[in-house]
Amino acid sequence: MSPAPPQPRPRASLRGRLLRGILPPLLLLIGLNAAVHYHQAREAADLAYDRTLLASAKAIGETLQVDLSTERPRAVARLPYSALDTFEADSRSRMYYKVLGFDGELVSGFDDLPSRSGALPEQNVYAALVHFYDDVYRGMPVRMAVLLQPVATGGGHGMARVQVAETLELREAAARRAMTEALWSQALLLAVVVGVVGVVVQMATRPVRALGAAIEARAENDLSPLDDREAPAELLPLLQAIHHTMDRLGRLLAHQQRFVRDAAHQLRTPLAVMKVQLQSARRGDIEPQRALDEIARTVDAATQLANQMLALARAEQLQQQPPADAVDIEPLLRGIALELAPLIAQRELDFELRSTPARVRTPPWALRELARNLIANAITHSPSQGRLVVSLDCRASTACLEVCDSGGGIPADQLAVVWEPFARASTAGRATPDAHHGSGLGLAICREIVHSLGGRIELHNRGSTPGRIDGLDARVWLPLAAEPPGPAPSS
Repeated sequence: MSPAPPQPRPRASLRGRLLRGILPPLLLLIGLNAAVHYHQAREAADLAYDRTLLASAKAIGETLQVDLSTERPRAVARLPYSALDTFEADSRSRMYYKVLGFDGELVSGFDDLPSRSGALPEQNVYAALVHFYDDVYRGMPVRMAVLLQPVATGGGHGMARVQVAETLELREAAARRAMTEALWSQALLLAVVVGVVGVVVQMATRPVRALGAAIEARAENDLSPLDDREAPAELLPLLQAIHHTMDRLGRLLAHQQRFVRDAAHQLRTPLAVMKVQLQSARRGDIEPQRALDEIARTVDAATQLANQMLALARAEQLQQQPPADAVDIEPLLRGIALELAPLIAQRELDFELRSTPARVRTPPWALRELARNLIANAITHSPSQGRLVVSLDCRASTACLEVCDSGGGIPADQLAVVWEPFARASTAGRATPDAHHGSGLGLAICREIVHSLGGRIELHNRGSTPGRIDGLDARVWLPLAAEPPGPAPSS
């Protein structure tokens, strides 16, 4: 059982591509914005709740008194822990305190509450000598306030240190609440962006859909330019490319229609001749052997015409093929000369072949078709015992193939016509017996092959005296293939 063909991947929509380009940086920006909001909300919560801590520390400091019953005055406090309940803003938070006396001794509170070491900063936003910082107590993060409280009673005085700590539940809850509100607003903004992108893409692609509908509604043979008066500027390059493509298709269809029409007309002639020959043979107007010979010649002519039409169609498709490998023209040219040697001998031509190695990028069949058509055409139009020279040499970066015959040439007013399919030119000067024979496709095939290979082809009449044509020169220039790099020299 053969495996199922792979399913085609779904095409990405323009809306999806825009969202994939917009959403990642937007989400990153929202995340950064939420972090900034959280940090700012935490700072605002610290500022608000720090005032509560300071009020708690001052309330404790105001309860301190000086005990003069000992050698040295010392601070005493009679403050139960429950007195801090009035300062707790919510049951979720806990407060702890510790009071240190004039000499750093514990006066009251939690003795395991970490003490602040060192001097307190002299500058802060409060009038009191207080400092706030974050710390950890009993495994919980706390916010700590340290207040230097002067105590004086009677003849004794000193500076006590009051520390109050509060857990961070309320502060973090306030910061999270502010961040959540910011995230909701950002989520609403994100939803608006997604909706706007969808609407904008729908509106922006409306001309594209209208263009597709206009093309779909066209007749099969309608290749006229599209109406681009209402098209946005961004679609003009696409419309111009479509117009150029339609123009090329129009020329191609016109060429194919003309080719089919001419081919039908050309094939109709040998078929009509063959029908007349068969009727004559049936009536006994000519001898059977002669009738068979004439029919055979007609079939040969029709076969040659069909083969050349196929060769022309193949040459027209040569440009769509991938680049070919480099081929040496010289051995192919010598092989074609050997194939046509019987025709050369039959016409008793003085034939000369001069060639040098030349490599061009071309399919071998195209090169053989080009050379065979040029040489066969020269043989056909050369007089008996005439001269025919075929030369191949390299000039700069091109290979030049030249076929020079001694026929009657082509009138100057017909030099531009002979390249068209089924066009035949009468020879000037001496007319050869078969000057008007052939299908008229040989030069058209040669031109298509040469143009597909990036070269050029020309025909020139050759004359030794004014007003007289002594022959025709067919010249072909083809770009030489780049030589592959040679082996590195040995040291």
